[in-house]
Amino acid sequence: MVDYQFVTERLAVGSAIETPENMKELARDGITHVVNMQMEFDDGLISDGTGVQVLWNACEDDFLPKPAELFWKGVRFTLEALRQPEARVLFHCAMGIHRSPLMLLAVLRVQGYDLWPAIHRIQKARHQAAFPSIYIDSVEDFVLEYQASAETE
Repeated sequence: MVDYQFVTERLAVGSAIETPENMKELARDGITHVVNMQMEFDDGLISDGTGVQVLWNACEDDFLPKPAELFWKGVRFTLEALRQPEARVLFHCAMGIHRSPLMLLAVLRVQGYDLWPAIHRIQKARHQAAFPSIYIDSVEDFVLEYQASAETE
C-alpha cells in the first residue's frame, strides 16, 4: 500500500512507491503522473504498463540550498500534466517529509498560493511534512525567478 495524501483535488504528496504493484495501485487510484524526488530509485523502472508518467527529479535531502533548475523541472512537468483535466500528480520521495513536500510547495507557489498558507495546507494533509528554512529559501528564490520569467514572456 502506498502512503500518500491529497493536498488539493489533483495534487498529492507521499513516500516511496517501491514496487510495480504499488505503481499499479496508484494508477487504479487515478494517479496519472509522478514527480519522484528521491535520489535512491528511478520509478520509471516500475511504471511499465501502468500509463503513469514519471519524472525522476532526483534531489539529495542534505539541508543545502536547492538549485532553481530542480524546481523548473518539476513545475514544468506538473503544469503540463495539469493541462489534462483528468491528471492527478503524486509528489514523493523516500519518506515524504522534506523533498516531495518541497517540490509540491514550489508548484503551489507558482499556482498563486501564498507561502505560509501553502505550507500549512501541505502539513494539514501530511502531518510529517517539514520545511527547513534553507529549503523554503530555495523555493522562494525559484518563485522570484519564475515570476520574473513570466513577466518577460
